[in-house]
Amino acid sequence: MSQGKPLLFDGAMGTCFAALSGRGSERCELANRDHPEEITAIHKSYLDAGCRAITTNTFSVGADLAAGDGDLARELIAAGCRLAKEAAAGYEDAFIFAGMGPAPQDTPLFPTQIYQRQADLFLDQGMTCFLVETLSSDDGISELARYLKERCPDAFLLVSYAVDASGFTRAGLRGEQLFRRTADLAEVDAVGFNCVSGPHHLLQFIRTLDLTGVTLSVMPNAGYPTVLGHRAVFQGQPEYFAQQLVQIVQAGAAIVGGCCGTTPVHMARAAEALAHPLPPAVPARDAAPAQVGGDAANSLWDKLEAGKRVIAVELDPPVDDDSAAFLEGVRALGDAGADAVTIADCPIGRSRADSSLLACKIKRELGVEPLPHMTCRDRNLNATKALLLGLSMEGVHNVLLVTGDPIPTENRDEVKSVFNFNSRKLARYVSGLNETTLRTPFRIYGALNLNARNFAQQLKMAQEKEECGVSGFLTQPVLSAEALENLKLARETLRGKILAGIFPVISHRNACFLNNEIAGTRVCDEIIALYEGKDRAEAEDLAVAISAEIGRQTAPLLRRLLSHDALPPCGADDPDHPGTAIRKR
Repeated sequence: MSQGKPLLFDGAMGTCFAALSGRGSERCELANRDHPEEITAIHKSYLDAGCRAITTNTFSVGADLAAGDGDLARELIAAGCRLAKEAAAGYEDAFIFAGMGPAPQDTPLFPTQIYQRQADLFLDQGMTCFLVETLSSDDGISELARYLKERCPDAFLLVSYAVDASGFTRAGLRGEQLFRRTADLAEVDAVGFNCVSGPHHLLQFIRTLDLTGVTLSVMPNAGYPTVLGHRAVFQGQPEYFAQQLVQIVQAGAAIVGGCCGTTPVHMARAAEALAHPLPPAVPARDAAPAQVGGDAANSLWDKLEAGKRVIAVELDPPVDDDSAAFLEGVRALGDAGADAVTIADCPIGRSRADSSLLACKIKRELGVEPLPHMTCRDRNLNATKALLLGLSMEGVHNVLLVTGDPIPTENRDEVKSVFNFNSRKLARYVSGLNETTLRTPFRIYGALNLNARNFAQQLKMAQEKEECGVSGFLTQPVLSAEALENLKLARETLRGKILAGIFPVISHRNACFLNNEIAGTRVCDEIIALYEGKDRAEAEDLAVAISAEIGRQTAPLLRRLLSHDALPPCGADDPDHPGTAIRKR
């Protein structure tokens, strides 16, 4: 397609449209219907600038399909194709690409369905070149590629991922892995990267890739935005952008273009720079090899690997800044022979002391092996990476990744939950850091709810977690025959280490509270009946006896035990059992 020269794509339709008077708050794709002359003018401005490929103004139409509005999707795609064709008329050798953005998540339709339905609508308009861009995962891409080539063998498919400066997508996936998997698909003609990063960081990133046999595409942002008023403004200069594109071509890109913030002026400068013979490439300076995979001691994992019995005790962090009672509890547990202390991350969605800071504190001051919980709630990938780097520096190399409880209903007017990813995506991200960044890798643990009504689904999710790098599981408490059977099934199914949950129920009221108010926990009727009429001392003796019996029954299966809150930490969710809230995983 490029005939020895790089194929130059257009820049950002959305940026140009938003810059028009009165258009800043309008959805760009609706302009295909409402302001067609403006969209045609933007297409032409890029072609006049020297671009040889333009993309239809249809980036977000997949959201309409996902929402069930097929008529609107059909209308916008038909209009978008018509306007691009009208704009390209008279421009020799101009290519028009059908533009598709990432398939929306958490919708009734799977990504495969959304992509294939868009492909059908574009094929109906006679389109044969396709760009699927700004992706954070490759969900549905292989299926789309096969489907597209079956319907149109001459179709050209370009797939483009969005990675940050560290080479990860918003879904926590390594861009290098996505690139290689996609490049290995016979039905994909070109693969590359766009958006999120400026040209310098994408240049540095592609220099780390093996480009053998790959048609590489790179379409960076103009730079990084600043917020002026209520608008994100890109201040990257056209001349600098053009110089960087030259280096990107020298590094192996056969297709280049612009993403957010790039205007016709940026692309005109790029066309001018790429029209001349390129200067000799400046060799990239070899970076010092990352020292990953160190051999720092990890007593918890070493003991698990040796097949020895492991006892880990889960504690809730303090609700205030007084850590004395918490640390005294940890010290007592260490003296009693506990192998690790796991620390909840704001259980029940209520603020407590930070679990990771406490983990560092007990590792440094008490020498006890910590296993901090890390929830997906309220942390994006940047904050997560920063926290993991700090934990590793402090010698904390075990982490339990959980989705986390939502904010309690009564607090949602003041405090909002933010979930950027789930525990599987987070595990995949940490696994990527293990391979590329960390001197000593984390051992990643996940949660396994033995009390789930649909335990088959729980097992499936656990297997997906293992595929994402989870090497061990902590279960919810075993307090019923069903949970014990599910534990046996998990042991037969999963590869990872399993720590079985034991929870000392210390009163009839406590048992009822757990059954009714703590998700993921079930106390069977037989155990509840044993507590009826017992005073506190009798109930505590019964709790020890039941817990010991559960330990006896689970030990032959696993020889690894997890005790939830063997010592009551600070705080109280139930007056009969201070601080014994079981976490929802």
